[in-house]
Amino acid sequence: MGDPVVHFEIIGKDTAKTQSFYADLFGWKIDANNPMNYGMVDNGGKGINGGVAGYGDSGDPARTTFYVEVSDLQAKLDKAESLGGKTIMPVTEIPGAVTMAMFSDPDGNVIGMTKG
Repeated sequence: MGDPVVHFEIIGKDTAKTQSFYADLFGWKIDANNPMNYGMVDNGGKGINGGVAGYGDSGDPARTTFYVEVSDLQAKLDKAESLGGKTIMPVTEIPGAVTMAMFSDPDGNVIGMTKG
């Protein structure tokens, strides 16, 4: 096996808005109680560790790359849209491989989801 993924990072323009979006969508507990307001995601011992932050006025682009396993893909797409996101790929089954979907968050980050 190659190097494992051990951390993910989501960077949006507005730190609080980006952290709130993901906390509301996936039920994540995000602790940003540090001098940089970098939101560490408490993974509860499951999955990989990660962080959610903002770039503010630095001019850096929003960025992220990861997949989230969920039990109901369509329900999460619907919720993402209700929170200001947009469906990029509807629920799609790749026979023998995976059932997945993708959305973009309000900053344009594209996130993939797989059915758990």
